[in-house]
Amino acid sequence: MELEKNISIKNYNSFKVDHKIKKFYKIQSKEEINEIRNYLPKDEKIIILGGGSNILFTKDFDGSILYNNILGKEIIKETKNNIYIKFGAGENWDKSVEFCVKNKWYGIENLSLIPGSVGAAPIQNIGAYGTEIKDYIYEVTGINLLNGKSEIYKNKSCDFSYRNSVFKEKLKNILFITHVTIKLSKIKKFNISYNEVKQYFRNMNSNDITLNNIRKKIIEIRESKLPNPKILGNCGSFFKNPTIDSQSFNNLKKKYPDIVGYKNSNKIKISAAWLIEKCGWKGYKKNNVGVFKNHALVLVNYCSNDGEKILKLSEKIKNSVIEKFNITLEKEVNIF
Repeated sequence: MELEKNISIKNYNSFKVDHKIKKFYKIQSKEEINEIRNYLPKDEKIIILGGGSNILFTKDFDGSILYNNILGKEIIKETKNNIYIKFGAGENWDKSVEFCVKNKWYGIENLSLIPGSVGAAPIQNIGAYGTEIKDYIYEVTGINLLNGKSEIYKNKSCDFSYRNSVFKEKLKNILFITHVTIKLSKIKKFNISYNEVKQYFRNMNSNDITLNNIRKKIIEIRESKLPNPKILGNCGSFFKNPTIDSQSFNNLKKKYPDIVGYKNSNKIKISAAWLIEKCGWKGYKKNNVGVFKNHALVLVNYCSNDGEKILKLSEKIKNSVIEKFNITLEKEVNIF
């Protein structure tokens, strides 16, 4: 267990804001979690931190950061059709996807290049290009910080929904996730339903549709649209895509024929990026923060150390969407 005091959070968040943290614990094993519990005052404010790719710090944090650095991976079960891989929650997500692709295990290749850690994947129920991690989570293991007990959550107990889970709501900063077990297929099957991916492979020989080629195409798409957080501070999508009823969508379609919607149960999901762009925010830059020129859903930090500026910009964007479309955007990023 490593403890640092009064340090900057700048190197532990992808927005690269520079606020101070009172106590920063780097946790390497599940045994260290209960050790730390003995040190912490009962009223201590706690944030469990993974890759820092879905969090915005807006001020100094007068509490303890528990940084998840639990590593490792192992095959715990294998059948004729499936394989079960148990990852340490501190493992890098994209490197874990690459590991699965190299071993020809099918399922999560469309989630390539998503920043963050393995432990954050079920919390956020990460998803991209027609795939969500909820369909591949077998179980999530962690330590409950309230009682120190080990807990296992099978897939159905995770309460997965769009960019949400029990870990993001009820168990937020309570369950310290130590391991995530993913169930993948050994049988060849691909998800190329996303339009850009479908178009790319449309005229190709079936032998060219491989895990590695799909991963390469997903990475190419992401790199063309999204800024590299190592170069330009960002957390990817700042807002969730909203859902509206069919009548509201049809009314919008009459006024804005270019709007695109997708059926989601009895609702229509529309693009938050489209709404933000229509409000004129794409490419906006002021006070060293702004909206990415290639994707309106991505708020960026050019060189500001103050996360409060990014939060204020997000509120301006949210209010303008309400004013123009009467639609309320919900933040995908956690705010502290």
